Amino acid sequence: MQIRPITAADRTQWGALWHDYLAFYETTLPLAVYDSSFARLIGDDPQDFCGFVAEENGQLLGLVHYLFHRHGWKIENTCYLQDLFTAPDARGRGVARALIEAVYTEADRQGAPVVYWLTQDFNHTARALYDKVAVKTPFIKYQRPS
Repeated sequence: MQIRPITAADRTQWGALWHDYLAFYETTLPLAVYDSSFARLIGDDPQDFCGFVAEENGQLLGLVHYLFHRHGWKIENTCYLQDLFTAPDARGRGVARALIEAVYTEADRQGAPVVYWLTQDFNHTARALYDKVAVKTPFIKYQRPS
């Protein structure tokens, strides 16, 4: 398995993985959002998010999207790991851990000492991994109503 940055050639397989990720969270998005998100992932604007994929024999096994942003309590940027997904048939093989570690490595390279993410309370399988590679914080997420 190889962890590498997302490239333009990944569009079709990335789209299938992202579709399945969104379905897990009971979400659908229009094709325009897929197109916009993918363009940002492979673009060169430092304010856009970036991504890695896990690949084996030409098949994408998983994806991770992350972005760097300023933080009012730190001089350095902070890294937000926005999306993480492993294809069901590749689970249990260390794909998610490898993708998280790739983000950690990139955050270190960029001088961002903090990497954080959110997950749903019921995501027990993922949380078992997260408890091994991160520290759970006591924060509760609030957002503006739709």
